[in-house]
Amino acid sequence: MPAPVQLGLSPLHVSPLGVGCWAWGDSRFWEYDERNLRDVVDAFGASVEAAVDLFDTAEAYGWGKSEQIVGALARKSLRPVVVATKYAPLDGRGGARAIPKALEGSLKRLGLPHVDLYQVHWPNRDELPIGEAMDVLADLVHAGRIRAVGVSNFSAGEMRDAHTALERRGVPLATNQVHYSLLHRAPEVDGVLETCRELGVTLLAYSPLEQGLLSGKYTPDALPSGPRAEVECFTSANVAAAQPALNKLRAIADARGVDAAAVAIAWLMAMPGVVPIPGAKTGAQASGNAKALGVPLSQEEIAQLDEATKAWCTS
Repeated sequence: MPAPVQLGLSPLHVSPLGVGCWAWGDSRFWEYDERNLRDVVDAFGASVEAAVDLFDTAEAYGWGKSEQIVGALARKSLRPVVVATKYAPLDGRGGARAIPKALEGSLKRLGLPHVDLYQVHWPNRDELPIGEAMDVLADLVHAGRIRAVGVSNFSAGEMRDAHTALERRGVPLATNQVHYSLLHRAPEVDGVLETCRELGVTLLAYSPLEQGLLSGKYTPDALPSGPRAEVECFTSANVAAAQPALNKLRAIADARGVDAAAVAIAWLMAMPGVVPIPGAKTGAQASGNAKALGVPLSQEEIAQLDEATKAWCTS
């Protein structure tokens, strides 16, 4: 089992694989309803059983429902877990002064005395100037309400500004959560990955399976239904273009005795300073994702996957 990793220079140490909890409670995109709760409980249990202990939610996921579910599961867990959530800087919300109240709302829904990792969900300089936000978040760290500060969807420059503001207060910037996968390689070319490594910030990779495309189960003739059918990566042309990469994933997965998803996740885990947080709607999906923990890819396999997906390096 891989050793725990430190999130930036924060006090948090977590498994090198986490769980993204957007689908846990979100009915608009992921079509969650209460009939799915048993599956979510199974996904949590399978994750913890596999020693996966980082669970990432947000107040915007199901507008609080995901936080309620994650908090209830965390409180009942027989093993300690690390809970991350996010503040949504919506226009007109009230700037940095709105953060403490929002945090209290998240804590109430989670039913926890503090949040391990509290993140700004996206940059919005007009609503939430970065320096002012980081000052308030530093205050909350010093008050013991949050243990570490992160950001999400921040550019390299925005992340640098957040890091500088926090550093003045003696608080490290722990994480930047961005979209990163074999088929979405933007962090490699937009400066985010390089800046994370320079500043000692952990990159949390969301959508590491491209919302299921990298699971290998979709083809141009078998596309997902529901809201995901409207997502650009699931157009027939894009799914067709991804087939050579998916074939390489399947070949490596078959040789390793795992699913393609585990190999796609393992590719990210091989990147220094990157922790993938795939979603899991069922226990089977969570167990399949966790198999990535036992799949250390060779340099040859990594090179093969890079070659098969190099067309996406600027995506």
